[in-house]
Amino acid sequence: MTGFGAAEGTVAGGRLRVEIRTVNHRHFNPALKLAGDLAPLEGELRERLRKDFDRGHIAVSARWTEEPEVAAPAVRVDVERAQAALSALRELQQALGIPGDVDLGMIIRQPDVFVTQAAETPEVPWAEVEPVVAAAIVSCKEMRRREGGVLADELRHRLDLMAQAAQVIAARAPERLVKERDRLRASVTQLLDGRTVDEQRLAQELAFLADKLDITEELVRFTAHVAACREALGKDQPVGKQLGFLAQELGREVNTMGSKANHAEIQQQVIGMKGELEKFREQLENLE
Repeated sequence: MTGFGAAEGTVAGGRLRVEIRTVNHRHFNPALKLAGDLAPLEGELRERLRKDFDRGHIAVSARWTEEPEVAAPAVRVDVERAQAALSALRELQQALGIPGDVDLGMIIRQPDVFVTQAAETPEVPWAEVEPVVAAAIVSCKEMRRREGGVLADELRHRLDLMAQAAQVIAARAPERLVKERDRLRASVTQLLDGRTVDEQRLAQELAFLADKLDITEELVRFTAHVAACREALGKDQPVGKQLGFLAQELGREVNTMGSKANHAEIQQQVIGMKGELEKFREQLENLE
């Protein structure tokens, strides 16, 4: 399911903003875009995401809106290099016969007498980052929950339409058998051309035909699958895979009813059920 959540918080003396975007995916697929000093926390972040997302493409960005406090660069004097520079300057002075004395200003202008050491980047603690990530997850999941509610209502609507069609089929099925019986009897009578009908043999053929055309088992299984779908939609947990399996089973029963129908109105209802089932499957692509 699609979702977006964001949160900000104070971390390591700065302000950190975490944004999470999710779209449907068959597997758990995080994509992290982190500030350089947050890279060591990638493992902890992945594990934290896994606690709340079973599957989906999860894009996470973490950036500083205010940089963390960093100590000023340290400056030190290389005394040995300064002494070497002083000796070299005095030697040069004597060699060239230059009067005066070598002063401090001349020494500090020599390369590498003053050494600037960059301050070490402080380690960002996961304990401070985790609450910001958790708040972004809550925001994202709330949006997903709202979308999930809308999707669940849509799926229930499709189930209702399929169930109504199944009721129509169940009502038409008995009269279809009666019509098939009468049709078969009329055909046999016409073929015999006035000869006596073997009622026992005819009864056997009618029983065979009734068994062949009977869709009671398919209707019972179909109704059970619809009930299982509704039960799954009432759960507060990911049910996309379960509903995907149930949709396959619903399709199996609908196809069997269609192959056994031999009745115009039942065929029309089966076609309508297939259309609703296809819409049901399409919506499942957006459900976790």
